Amino acid sequence: MFKKILIANRGEIALRVIRTCREIGVKTVAVYSTADAESLHVRFADEAVCIGPPASSESYLKMSAILAAAEITNADAIHPGYGFLAENAKFSKLCEEHGIKFIGATAEMISQMGDKASARATMKAAGVPTIPGSEGILETFEEAEKLADEMGYPVMLKATAGGGGKGMRAVWEKENIRELWDSARQEAFACFGNDAMYMEKLIEEPRHIEIQVIGDSFGKACHLSERDCSIQRRHQKLTEEAPSPFMTPQLRKKMGDAAVKAAEYISYEGAGTIEFLVDKHKNFYFMEMNTRIQVEHPITEQVIDYDLIYEQIKVAAGIPITGKNYFPKLHSIECRINAEDPYNGFRPSPGKIETLHVPGGHGVRVDTHVYAGYTIPPNYDSMIAKLITTAQTREEAINKMRRALDEFVIEGVKTTIPFHRQLMDHPDYLAGNYTTKFMEDFVIQKIED
Repeated sequence: MFKKILIANRGEIALRVIRTCREIGVKTVAVYSTADAESLHVRFADEAVCIGPPASSESYLKMSAILAAAEITNADAIHPGYGFLAENAKFSKLCEEHGIKFIGATAEMISQMGDKASARATMKAAGVPTIPGSEGILETFEEAEKLADEMGYPVMLKATAGGGGKGMRAVWEKENIRELWDSARQEAFACFGNDAMYMEKLIEEPRHIEIQVIGDSFGKACHLSERDCSIQRRHQKLTEEAPSPFMTPQLRKKMGDAAVKAAEYISYEGAGTIEFLVDKHKNFYFMEMNTRIQVEHPITEQVIDYDLIYEQIKVAAGIPITGKNYFPKLHSIECRINAEDPYNGFRPSPGKIETLHVPGGHGVRVDTHVYAGYTIPPNYDSMIAKLITTAQTREEAINKMRRALDEFVIEGVKTTIPFHRQLMDHPDYLAGNYTTKFMEDFVIQKIED
């Protein structure tokens, strides 16, 4: 087991890793930018090192600063959390070269699965269902137009280096493909420095269902069942639940087996997520693999009673997994509480939290790094908390979430709590009848204070 782990991240996920490390007797090192000097992860770690100014490029993305912090504190492992450098093959390789264990996928695995066109080809070779589309990168617009004609509209243009909905365009009619091809490439180049594109058939009425997997260094993998992440806005998840209300035992087994096959085909090591699109006929297609811990990992932990962070650390330390697949025993829902104004296009709302009251009670979990008096910096992602409720049934978990949202008080900044509260009363959500298009028709009602 490791003696000291540096957490190359911030906010709630850094605090989450610190908690597990404390429970298993491993020392921790927090890194922070000057904007995060008052964050709780800095306070609760055994050591803390300032690595730069607020800009991510000069702090949390600066590999040399993070590696220097690991070396001066004698950390023998680095946990990257999610985002920032968590899926950066170069950083994984640098850790290896410096004799520091990267608690995550190897550089080769990240490269193989991080490039979406390469990942799709790999999964196709593994026998995992993939969405019909281009065999690789589309070299020219004419090639894209020809393939779209052959497959039939609608199609989806995707940047191979994309993420978070960047560089993606749905093309419904032939006359729009040129304009959308150009805009997708421009956005992809601006965001990722890479404008390479590929194309897939657009799946109509899709569910976004992902399977959590764990693989060890001995080539063995298992799955921890599914999460439904279909409630999204601009490809950003808003709320998730496990298990999916759309799932059947037969589909769960088929998707779970496919996910394990995918992980073992590439000898995957660590926690990862195989993401699928599932159509209304329950046909499922590989979409991408995330080679890191996910934001929504707590709901999986809740329904199978399993510490995913601890499992990541054990696998990185060379401890084999049991190989047993896990299935949900309870129902859990996660609402991402963001510092955003849901009445104003979800505009970010950084600033000082004047008042904070966090809900509690049986089956209520809150993962957060904020407190009354804390100032939310404008430099990073706007998520400030994850509210998770767990119960015997979906109906009970929703009722618990309603109550917890009513108790959750944050004053001084705008938050997405009103949106989530209205979602919990929406008839289609209550019926489990939603797809990734749900938010296109959702209208949040203004409620006077």
